[in-house]
Amino acid sequence: MGEDILVTLWGGVAHIGAVGMAQPRPSLRDASVVSATSSVFTFIGHKEDVPAKMFSEALSAGLNRKTVVVAGIHWDNAQPEELRLIMEACVALKDRILATLTSDNRLSSPRA
Repeated sequence: MGEDILVTLWGGVAHIGAVGMAQPRPSLRDASVVSATSSVFTFIGHKEDVPAKMFSEALSAGLNRKTVVVAGIHWDNAQPEELRLIMEACVALKDRILATLTSDNRLSSPRA
């Protein structure tokens, strides 16, 4: 959306479970490094806050852009091992998005 990033992250029964918003900022440890500050809003009974936060912060810092991630992931009766696999898939997808957008120069120069 303009210079900003909007991601929808869903699987199983698509819905909105959580929204993560992140804004790039200088790292508190090293001002020459871009980090991100985030806020997450989660609907009652949903657990998508973890992938929404992880995605929004990583993309915001990695791309130096404001980022919103809308997450809705649901499979009935998912077991702990399945939840672990879902989270691993989220991490892999986040890494793939970052690699694609940074290595292929698909985005114009990041904001100063």
